[in-house]
Amino acid sequence: MTDRLNGVHHLAISTGNMREQLEFFTDVLGAELKALYWMHGVPDTWHGFVKLNDACYIAFVQGPRTASIEPVMGVSHSGNAADPTAPGTMQHVAFNVATLDDLLHMRDRLRDRGINVFGPLDHGMCHSIYFAGPEHLALEVATSREPIDERAWIDPEVAALAGIDAELLEKFQHPAAYAGAGGAVPNPPVDWSKPQLNMPEASLKAIMSMPDDVVTARLSESTPPVQVTEAM
Repeated sequence: MTDRLNGVHHLAISTGNMREQLEFFTDVLGAELKALYWMHGVPDTWHGFVKLNDACYIAFVQGPRTASIEPVMGVSHSGNAADPTAPGTMQHVAFNVATLDDLLHMRDRLRDRGINVFGPLDHGMCHSIYFAGPEHLALEVATSREPIDERAWIDPEVAALAGIDAELLEKFQHPAAYAGAGGAVPNPPVDWSKPQLNMPEASLKAIMSMPDDVVTARLSESTPPVQVTEAM
């Protein structure tokens, strides 16, 4: 048991064209399609998963209104790895490969599929290549020779400009351990000064006030859409 996150299970990206995204991520980037089903608890919405490894996926969400929502550069999308977007939106996503040779191999794969890509750029902490995906996704593939050394890569000037003093920097670098309570800590009352999911107030309060076992029993949907048999 650990009190730390150990990776990204999946990053969910909205799409107005599920087929186009799956074709790009499978044929161009080589990720395997692992799931495509009606999204649990969300009417008329599809959920697709492509595999990066057995514990890490890129997911896509397509609902009936998605295709009609207009992307706005500088608001919903950056369009590249350098331009801004609104706070809380995805600016770009970088995928990992193990070695610089693997990075060059991926660059070859992208170009072989007709995709323009530039790099690698040497950022010191990693080497990166950059390219675009469907629906204005700003994408990167990166590799690091070794883990990032915070002694070399935390700039005191930037920390100060961000309002992070030495004491706070120490806390950020060494988060306090948490002993845990075996899953017994109850939900606190809804506090609107804290981050909250964007959903109707009554629904949010109802879900957050339910006992955990009731939430699991009422809202879980664990049966896959296709029943697998050994013959399959």
